[in-house]
Order: sequence, then C-alpha cells, then structure tokens
Amino acid sequence: MPCLFAVIALLAPRVLTVVLWLFTDWFAGLFSSLLWPILGFIFAPTTMLWYSVVHNVYGGEWGTLQIVVMVIAVLIDLSPASSRRKG
Repeated sequence: MPCLFAVIALLAPRVLTVVLWLFTDWFAGLFSSLLWPILGFIFAPTTMLWYSVVHNVYGGEWGTLQIVVMVIAVLIDLSPASSRRKG
C-alpha cells in the first residue's frame, strides 16, 4: 500500500493530498496557518507532501536523505512538465 501512495504522489500529488486531507489526520498540526497548505497545494504539491512525510514518518528530523529528497521534490515542482509535450 505505501508503494501505491508513492506512485500516486509522483503522478498526481494534488489527488493524494486531497485524499490524505479528507480521510486521515496526516496534515493535523503540521502547519500553523491555513495559508501555507493552500499555497503548497497550488504551487508545490510534491514539496508539501515530502515536508509532511518528514514530519510524520521521520519525526521532523532533517538529515541528508530528507534534504536530498526535498531538493528533488522542489525540482519536480519547478520543472515545466507541460512544455515537454510537442503537438
């Protein structure tokens, strides 16, 4: 089941964010204001998901692996995926 969530997170991070928000308490207490999750959902969904993984799975500890994956998540969010398609 975790592998399925990982695949969904890479293919459709906003869908996974909505599912997690509706059916779990994954984001409870993670953000101090409602502004940050809304901005993360709109502009950086993969980065927001990884930030929540670090806080929920790794207990908020930022090691080398967590920082490397955060950089990858930011690059995924900044990459213009729609401009690669021709036609």
